[in-house]
Amino acid sequence: MELLHLAIGLVTVVALTGLAAWAYPLGREEIWWCGGGATLALLIDSIRPLRRARRADVGRQGAAR
Repeated sequence: MELLHLAIGLVTVVALTGLAAWAYPLGREEIWWCGGGATLALLIDSIRPLRRARRADVGRQGAAR
């Protein structure tokens, strides 16, 4: 589920950045840089939930054995 949320977030960032760059061609380069920063922030912000979900899955599998 966490990976799905991450994928949806990445698609959203790319779509909104593309729309903003299309709507304001004079700032296209700066807009893409901001979109790259938002992507990096999203990836960094997703590390802890992904680790937590992985730990929960591994713990659940170990308990079932």
